[in-house]
Amino acid sequence: MSDSVNRRTFLGQTAAASAASFAAPALLSAANKAPSKKVTIGIMGMQRGLALAKTFGALDGVEIKYVCDTDDNRAANAAKTVEKATKKAPQPIADFRKILDDKAVDALIVAAPNHWHSPATILGCSAGKHVYVEKPCSHNPKEGEMMVEAARKNKRAVQMGSQRRSSESIMEGIQKVKEGVIGDVYLARAFYQSARGSIGTGKPASVPGYLNYDLWQGPAPRQKYMDNVVHYNWHWFWNYGNGELGNNGVHSLDVCRWGLDVDYPTRVVSSGGRYAYNDDQQTPDTHVVAYEFDGGKQITWQGTSCNRHKNEFVTFFGSKGTLIIGGSGGYRVLDAKDKEVEKVGGGQGMSEHAQNFIDAIRNNEPLSLNAEIEIGHKSTLLCHIGNIAHRTGRTMTCDPSNGHIQNDKAAMALWTRDYEPGWEPKV
Repeated sequence: MSDSVNRRTFLGQTAAASAASFAAPALLSAANKAPSKKVTIGIMGMQRGLALAKTFGALDGVEIKYVCDTDDNRAANAAKTVEKATKKAPQPIADFRKILDDKAVDALIVAAPNHWHSPATILGCSAGKHVYVEKPCSHNPKEGEMMVEAARKNKRAVQMGSQRRSSESIMEGIQKVKEGVIGDVYLARAFYQSARGSIGTGKPASVPGYLNYDLWQGPAPRQKYMDNVVHYNWHWFWNYGNGELGNNGVHSLDVCRWGLDVDYPTRVVSSGGRYAYNDDQQTPDTHVVAYEFDGGKQITWQGTSCNRHKNEFVTFFGSKGTLIIGGSGGYRVLDAKDKEVEKVGGGQGMSEHAQNFIDAIRNNEPLSLNAEIEIGHKSTLLCHIGNIAHRTGRTMTCDPSNGHIQNDKAAMALWTRDYEPGWEPKV
């Protein structure tokens, strides 16, 4: 499986035992303090992309040449912010294809809405660009499969923005899970909580003059402009987003899958709905999904978008104890009597994750990425299958070799989507 390939590459760079492997990304970053090659990037989507611009702009030898958003105001404000942070002004643009046409650009950062993630990544790879794509890596399962294909065909580094894969403390905690510190591990439980309000009932409105709404929709089938969708509430509409499971659940599910060392589920069950408010939101605000895997292992995810009561980010349950991964980094180990026996702090790994992507480009080692696109696809797929189970109201039985849903044509119809004519992704 791809995770194993990635680990072999990773461990091969270290000289000694597993303890040494925890520091490998940091060591690799230190080796690149004096970069031998400038890496030029363009960033698409200036909400999450603005934070990424600050992160990548702080790395040695990285130049941000373009900041792109279909909202002219966002693009202009982002250019000013990046110039202030990096002392060099990027060019604000509305159409990301200008980034692809520029031969001086090495990499595309995709932080636009979810319906853009895969089409932009595939176009980027076809244009010879390396791609850092935010989570979830795709809008639907078929797109994720196509992204892996595009990365392999074009020999490009494609990293998903699941930054905890590059956190030293989380890597250490996951390694302890795999080494049997808490015995045989059979369950990983994940939570997400927030305090989101109602999105209300939208009304048709004129498209603001500063927004290219046609390009904002891009590959998604055209819908009328409503006053409660752009810029953030698109997350809660199936035409553009993937609900809380795809928005934030992907982070914790990725850590669960990593620690349990599993790929594709055999059975998926979903329960939930839009309970907190009566409004336009199509996706659940209260959602529980259970995933079963070969070998007697299970992952459960619970999201409460409208109630911030705190639960642990990820908890691994084993025959000899429990290990808890913190959402901001670090981990705790509890023995069989639920007594804490170890506590380690740490960060989330954002800067290290960006550096890992830049190092893979400089070293021409696409598969050295900590969240290489095949890893990202497998974790994102859990979100998609959970959402398909929710939307159909049925239990999903899956092929453990590729995750495909078995004996349910209606469910498999959601494996892909309809596209606006002319925007169909092609590898």
